[in-house]
Amino acid sequence: MSSSVSAAEGGAGMTAVGVKPGPILLLGAPGVGKGTQAKELVKLWGIPQISTGDLLRANVRNDTDLGKLAYEIMQRGELVPDSLVNEMVAVRLAEPDTLNGFILDGFPRTLPQAGWVDSRLASQPGALPVVAVSIKVDYTQLLRRITGRRNCPVCQTIYNIYLQPPKNEGVCDVEGASLVQRSDDTEPTFKGRMRTYDSLTAPVVEHYRALGRFAEVNGDQPIADVAAGIVSSVERLRAQG
Repeated sequence: MSSSVSAAEGGAGMTAVGVKPGPILLLGAPGVGKGTQAKELVKLWGIPQISTGDLLRANVRNDTDLGKLAYEIMQRGELVPDSLVNEMVAVRLAEPDTLNGFILDGFPRTLPQAGWVDSRLASQPGALPVVAVSIKVDYTQLLRRITGRRNCPVCQTIYNIYLQPPKNEGVCDVEGASLVQRSDDTEPTFKGRMRTYDSLTAPVVEHYRALGRFAEVNGDQPIADVAAGIVSSVERLRAQG
């Protein structure tokens, strides 16, 4: 077994041998487990996960200059423009914990955002470029993951009627409460989210594929195996230069 696989299975406190991860863009459709894998890589490499959603909320909550601008825009019911999100990302990338790399979560989602990130990193002496890893799961399996989700309104335990059902149908094993389905965990909503994801992300995938900085990992495996696949892909892409 390779050192990278052992590291991924080792979890917290372990490090991958012989690789500086640099900036990693995790791609994947709704339900593939990007958040779970980002947490695994944070533990493995000791690098931060950078989510534009988290950045936006933090700037608004901390009443920063950028947060004030974003809040005013959102209060008008408008979308926060790329230029403002880019500024927030730029501030975050200047922090010292990003020196060895970082996990990009939810950004860049579009080709202009990818171009901005690439240019930003290229202007920093010694900075590694972004490598993109896409977590792939069969469409039918994704649909079951999303539409099968049920949660307990009392203890918030999450079940899946197809993959991890409760002992008694529709009832929480712990609290005995009736399980509920989120309003957006429906097939029509999922199909809409998939169309949006595909239309936005396909150009980003082709961008990094053309640059030789793209890989795919089978996401329909145990968490540790998916993490090991991501680590192995990053090592290979970095070795290619």
